[in-house]
Amino acid sequence: MTDIQPFSIRTIIAPLIAVVVGMVMVILDSTIVNVAFPKFQQEFGSTLAVVQWTFTGYTLALSAVIPLAGWMTDKFGAKRIFVTTVALFTVGSVLCGMAQTIEQLIIFRIVQGLGGGMVAPIGMAVIYRLTPSHKIGTVMGVLGIPILIAPAFGPVLSGWLLDYVSWQWIFLINLPIGMIAIAVGMKYLPVFPQVEVPKLDTLGMILAPVAFSMLAFGVAEGTTDWTSARTMIALTVGAAALFGLIVTELRHRQPLLELRVFKSSDFTRGILLLWLVQIALFGVMVLFPVYLQTVRGYSSLDTGLIMLAQAVGSILFTPVGGRMFDKVGARPLALIGLTAVSAALFWLSQVSPEAGLSMLLLPLFMIGSGMGLIMMALNTHVLNSAPRSLVGRVTALTTAAQHVVTSFAVAALTGFLAYRMNETTMNVESQNIAAAYSDTFLLTAILAAAGIILSLTLRKPQLLDSAVPTQVDDTYKWTKERS
Repeated sequence: MTDIQPFSIRTIIAPLIAVVVGMVMVILDSTIVNVAFPKFQQEFGSTLAVVQWTFTGYTLALSAVIPLAGWMTDKFGAKRIFVTTVALFTVGSVLCGMAQTIEQLIIFRIVQGLGGGMVAPIGMAVIYRLTPSHKIGTVMGVLGIPILIAPAFGPVLSGWLLDYVSWQWIFLINLPIGMIAIAVGMKYLPVFPQVEVPKLDTLGMILAPVAFSMLAFGVAEGTTDWTSARTMIALTVGAAALFGLIVTELRHRQPLLELRVFKSSDFTRGILLLWLVQIALFGVMVLFPVYLQTVRGYSSLDTGLIMLAQAVGSILFTPVGGRMFDKVGARPLALIGLTAVSAALFWLSQVSPEAGLSMLLLPLFMIGSGMGLIMMALNTHVLNSAPRSLVGRVTALTTAAQHVVTSFAVAALTGFLAYRMNETTMNVESQNIAAAYSDTFLLTAILAAAGIILSLTLRKPQLLDSAVPTQVDDTYKWTKERS
């Protein structure tokens, strides 16, 4: 039996800074372009349907490369891959700032996504391995602050740059940030002992991005016309690739995506709940800035400042969620947090276009507070539900799945919004499009409320600090090594 060594955040502060800076840069770009959609339309003479692919293409690229994170880490080491992917993301950011057409911007956003996709899963896995199990909740709570507030601060930074500098700088700002992350990472990220590198799951590597990207593309196209040839082909190819991926990964000894972890009911319930939270979060992050500008008439900077209320809630309650997780587990936090989020979304669905600013700020603060309580708690709950020795692969799986779900959610909610806008435009009793946004926020409130019900099934999983997979009759059962 080994003694528990003293631990504090200070002991891992240097690698934590490297991971946080890299993750903030990537996560920031998930929402920083939302405020700039009208500007892109004006600059490139394009439609909103095309401009939206600057977000969707980026998200799809993230989800396409994330499954490779586990194998790449085993093959080349976490430190080397983390620094390399941050560098590729930084180069993609510079290219975005140099784009001359909307097509070029979409392509360069995809380059960004290909670089940034591995940053979050590898960074979280590094910090998880450096942290003792009894302090995971606290450290993940600290790590969760930038993860939650970066999307909220994105519109503020974007709005200021759009109003007072130029749209190019919403991408060029990543150059100094990326250089800092690279420098700190090269100096302070640890080099873990080399492990046996599994044979590359080539078929899984091909099927995963095809399945994720085609399904998301199909959903995005389906919001316009579910019966079109492009929609049907994309959904058919995506579904076939997904089926092939599941079969391949379940039969592979060392798969690219460790789908066997779904054998854990704790993991399955946790990841389903996390998906519902993602839908509610990005429903607000993507659509609400557009609502503020198109319905309420706020400027880009004013929109970003209003969204800051959500960041304040996240800053205050993310550390609380981390500390409470170590004591009470995920279920109480999920119940409280999702109740706040669903209530706030319902509130937003009832706000009239003439309502005062406080009627917007208070529900945004509630959403940020609720997300602060539950986001890192759920992420940690999901990691704790899987064998610790496979945390790198499980993190890749969960992160990829969250990006795919985000793509689906944004496409579906945007499509629902467009459908309701068409109805309100045609309906002589409706004089503005505010009702369409109200219905969309109500839909997200219902989804968040469904999460409250699902959170009742959560239970505190047993920590598998030294668990390893043992093959028995072509299936894997999680067992503990005994020293």
